[in-house]
Order: sequence, then C-alpha cells, then structure tokens
Amino acid sequence: MTRLIVWRHGNTDWNAADRVQGQTDTALNDLGREQAATAAPLLAALRPDAIVASDLQRAADTAAALAALTGLPVATDPRLRERHYGLWQGLTMPTIAERYPAEYARWRAGDQAPGCEVESLDDLGKRVGEALQEAADAVPGGTIVIATHGGAARQGCGHVLGWPPAVLRTVGPLRNCYWTELRHDEVRGWQLRAHNTGATTQSSAPAPI
Repeated sequence: MTRLIVWRHGNTDWNAADRVQGQTDTALNDLGREQAATAAPLLAALRPDAIVASDLQRAADTAAALAALTGLPVATDPRLRERHYGLWQGLTMPTIAERYPAEYARWRAGDQAPGCEVESLDDLGKRVGEALQEAADAVPGGTIVIATHGGAARQGCGHVLGWPPAVLRTVGPLRNCYWTELRHDEVRGWQLRAHNTGATTQSSAPAPI
C-alpha cells in the first residue's frame, strides 16, 4: 500500500494578516517554524521513504524540519505551488471585495475561474494532482510526505481521488502544519484515510487499548 501525507506549510506573517499569498514567496514566521518543529517528529514516526516539497520557501522550509530528523533529502517540485491568485496576491480579503466586487462574489459562490488572472481550480487540481501521483509512482508501496499549501493540497488530493467540485467544496481547509493522508491499493485505488491531522489531533486521540 502506498501512502501520501500531504502536509500544509507552517504559519507566515501573511497568514496571520489574512493576506492572499498565492505564489508569492513568503517565509515562515516564528510560529510557523515552531509548528514545523512540533509536527516533524509525528511525521518522522510514520517512517517516510521520501519527502517532496513545493519550491516556495514556506513549504520547503517546513519540509526541512522533517528532513533534519529523518536524514532524507527534500526534492522540490514547482507544480506543488499554491494557486496563483493573479491580481489578488498581496491583498487582504476586504480589499479584494472592495476593488473587485464582481469577481470576489463569483469566487465566494464557488466559481472555478472567477477572473482577475486567478488560476482556475481545475488547472490547480490537475497540476498538483499530477505531482502527487508522480511522487507516489516513484516510491510504490512507500510513504511519501508532500509539503505544499492549503488550496493546492485540497485540489490536488481531490484530483487524485476523482472527486467532483461539488464534493470537494465541502472539504474544510487544512490548518497550518496539518496534513491529509491518502492511501492506495490495487483493489480500491486511492482512498482518503485522514484529514486535518496534526499535533493537537494526535495528542487528543484516545490511547490504544
């Protein structure tokens, strides 16, 4: 059975300010580095065989915390970057709503391609999904940790699972430094095994009997 652990990067100052990052190359803040250091031992305990990350520094630096514990190299793949938000990158949501009310309304309603040079969800899902599948194919039967971004993780996992947009829209966003787990076997294909797993969910889980 092949296992993909799709891990969102740690917190950034733009996350804290509710500012749209997209493919802007922002860095982890102190909280983000702490989150990565806290999550890394939990992921190391899963005995990963490979680590792959988006080439944006907030994801690559998150992956580096795990690499430091496992000794594994971090391969980077630009296809794992976050959705490109076009004219919205660097803006807060209130500013976007004020400057681009029609496009913002379409985005809120679930439009796949709302305009303003924002990458379509279909294109995002395909590029991230292809990267996830190739990472899995490279280590058949292994465990691969993918350090990426919140929107990229959701759409990429949805593409791999074959979920339609209406279903995927109901999936809640990943918290910083939390992850989604997918598993694949030859009989049932890809399956969602866990979502929004992290330090808090691990520590609050009941002890095995």
